[in-house]
Amino acid sequence: MKEEVISRRTFLRTGIMCAGSISLAYPLLFSEAAPAFQSAPGGLDAEFPVKEAMYYKQLEDLRVECLLCPRNCKVADRERGYCGVRENRGGKYYTLVHSRVCTMHIDPIEKKPFFHYLSGTNGYSIATAGCNIECKFCQNWQISQFRPEQVENIKLTPEDVVKYARENGCPTIAYTYSEPVVFYEYMYDTARLGKEKGIGSVMVSNGYIKEEPLKELCKYLSAVKIDFKAFTEKFYKETCSGELKPVLDTLITLKKIGIWFEIVVLIIPTLNDTDKELKEMCGWIKENLGPDVPIHFSRYYPTYKIKNIPPTPVATLEKARKIAMDAGLNYPYIGNVPGHEGESTFCPHCHKIAIKRVGYTILHNSIKNGKCGDCQHPISGVWQL
Repeated sequence: MKEEVISRRTFLRTGIMCAGSISLAYPLLFSEAAPAFQSAPGGLDAEFPVKEAMYYKQLEDLRVECLLCPRNCKVADRERGYCGVRENRGGKYYTLVHSRVCTMHIDPIEKKPFFHYLSGTNGYSIATAGCNIECKFCQNWQISQFRPEQVENIKLTPEDVVKYARENGCPTIAYTYSEPVVFYEYMYDTARLGKEKGIGSVMVSNGYIKEEPLKELCKYLSAVKIDFKAFTEKFYKETCSGELKPVLDTLITLKKIGIWFEIVVLIIPTLNDTDKELKEMCGWIKENLGPDVPIHFSRYYPTYKIKNIPPTPVATLEKARKIAMDAGLNYPYIGNVPGHEGESTFCPHCHKIAIKRVGYTILHNSIKNGKCGDCQHPISGVWQL
């Protein structure tokens, strides 16, 4: 389902950290000892100190080249990269969003969605402003397509995030909502500290990142979810202002590293839903990533710049799931259709339901020690940290 964001104004009005129309039944994110809001219109460094970026190189005339994502932005002095959250100051490149959080919430881990990672637990979810692509169907464009000084923020250090995750019974911190790659240093510092303290970290990303920073980051992550937009360069170029190949490279790198990852494909009618494309995508996944990578075919709803296309027919999602099964993928799912059987995890050996889901609620989970409770066949995933 659509992940929404929170404003400082909403927090002050309700006294609870919640996201838009999301139910108020979730636990409070902060204890009484939590720091007060640190509003900083205009991005005052006094309240949100900048930090030098980890991946860039200096060029002539005080210019720099960003080495974090495939864009390789070349940035003049006092200018920013495409993402809008990294700035060249006198030949040094800085991130402006370290510890500068614009939305946070406690979410079921299934909402990310992760279906094979600590199923039934919660993730302490955080985000900053910014993104390194622009999807015309973005659900969280109010933060992803804005600069940090254009949204209201609070200061949460890595120590704060780890502390509040523990206090609220969240075994995992989720970097989500916008694009975590653009707040790489913040995610890196938080994940590393979390790992030291026994708290896992998952990145919910578009996969638009270079190999070296990805490998370094994965030392401290527990799992990754990649939003796989489509299987054509045309879609990435025209609908996302990006490229397909770097995302394919990221998926292959994740496979080589051996970290757990899942894939989500938002199916948009007429844009990425042909049988041919879905068959080619599933074939590529089976050949390059293996049969056990979960793939979630998610229902699109009109938003942001694409409002003239109706929601995805459920039949289209069912077709995609069948194509994935026919291609030999063991764990294809249907998303954003609460109550559909495609939300549940089926054992690929005995074909019985191993995890029964309705929306984000777990009704039944027979998996024990990573195996099907009926036939003892291994069910791939991360079932304990």
